[in-house]
Amino acid sequence: MIKKKLYYIFAQKHLFVQKNTPLNMKKTRDLLIESARIVFARLGVQHATMNDIAEESNKGRRTLYTYFKSKEEVYNAVVEKELDTLVSKLQGISNSSLTPDQKIIEFIYIHLDTIHDIVKNNGTLRADIFSDIKAMEIARRSTDLKEIKMLREILTDGVKKGSFSIESIETATLMIFYAVKGLEAPYNKQHISGKMKSRRDHIAKFVLKGLR
Repeated sequence: MIKKKLYYIFAQKHLFVQKNTPLNMKKTRDLLIESARIVFARLGVQHATMNDIAEESNKGRRTLYTYFKSKEEVYNAVVEKELDTLVSKLQGISNSSLTPDQKIIEFIYIHLDTIHDIVKNNGTLRADIFSDIKAMEIARRSTDLKEIKMLREILTDGVKKGSFSIESIETATLMIFYAVKGLEAPYNKQHISGKMKSRRDHIAKFVLKGLR
C-alpha cells in the first residue's frame, strides 16, 4: 500500500514536470497571446478584459495571471509577437551579402512595407498603431531597440568598408530610424507607398548622398 502511494506521488510529480517543460510553457504563452489578439481585434483593447482573454483561451484566469500580470502586459506581448515578422525580415537583410548601400535602402522599404501589411491584415494594430501612440510606443520598445541595433551594425560596416562617411554613427542611426518610423502613417493612410516605390532610385540617391 505504501509502495503504491509513493508511486502515485512520484507519477504526479513527473506529470507536473512534463506539463511545465519550457516547450509546453511556450505553447501555453503563445496560445494566450493568440487568444488576446483575437479578443482585442473583436472587442478593442480598451473594452477587452482579462476574463475575456481567459475565456477565449480556455485556460482560466489563474493560468493567464501566471504568465501576464495585467492586460497591458498581454497587449505588449501581442504587439511584439505581431512585429516578429518585421524583425525577422530586417534581420535577413542585415545578415545578407548585400552591400551596405543596398542594405540601407532595402531596410527602409522592408520596414514600411511590412508595417503596412501588418496594419492592413491585423485588427489589433490597425486600431491602435496611429491612435494610441503612447501605448504603442511602450509596446514597440523591444522591437525598436532591435531595429536600431541592426541599423547601427549596417552603418558601422559601411564606414569600415568606405561606403559611408559619418561623423557620428549613433546620430545617423537614430535619424534614419525615426525618419522611417515617421513615414509609417502617411505610407499607410495617405497611400504614398506607390509614389515612394516609383521614385525608389531618387530616394536612394537622396539617402545615400547624406551618408557619403
